[in-house]
Amino acid sequence: MSIFKRKSTETVEPTFEAGTAAISDISGSYTVDASHTYIGFQARHAMVTTVRGAFKEFQGNATIDAATPANSSVELTIAVNSVDTGVADRDGHLASADFFDVEQYPTITFRSTSVEADGDDWAITGDLTIKDVTKPVTIPFEFTGTAQDPFGNVRAGFEGEIAVNRKDWNLTWNAALETGGVLVSEKVKLKFDVSAIKNA
Repeated sequence: MSIFKRKSTETVEPTFEAGTAAISDISGSYTVDASHTYIGFQARHAMVTTVRGAFKEFQGNATIDAATPANSSVELTIAVNSVDTGVADRDGHLASADFFDVEQYPTITFRSTSVEADGDDWAITGDLTIKDVTKPVTIPFEFTGTAQDPFGNVRAGFEGEIAVNRKDWNLTWNAALETGGVLVSEKVKLKFDVSAIKNA
């Protein structure tokens, strides 16, 4: 067997303990806990590696109606200048007019227009606004459980992921490679690991 046998390029997700159920009915209003929520993205760089980043500052709220999911809603506002890829120069480039143009468009917003659910699987459709472009997207989420933390907060968890084409939101900057292809992929994966606190 060749020592150069190709390995899977899929990221192996860690296996965690099963989710808990602190409440039987998750219906209610919630506030996204930014300190325990991850809003990230990943894109190909130079066609050979994956660059990952996240937004560190955001706020959001949700209304969940477990009996009638269509009555549920979600709103999220992200501070674009909180982008963090671990490299200051790259973060500065992303904030510049080549990409997000944070001086003119300081926030990214998402507002749901419809919500569907089938067991633990939820589909949230809404308007994603980046810069001056608003496009509809549908993000599949998995409900991961509820818990009561040591401070008395009831939390609900959801994980979701979607692939989008950044050019649809006028994020068009790129550079051609001498070997063919481009420096930054048009396809970008968005990932959401959400911890939301139930409002009293």
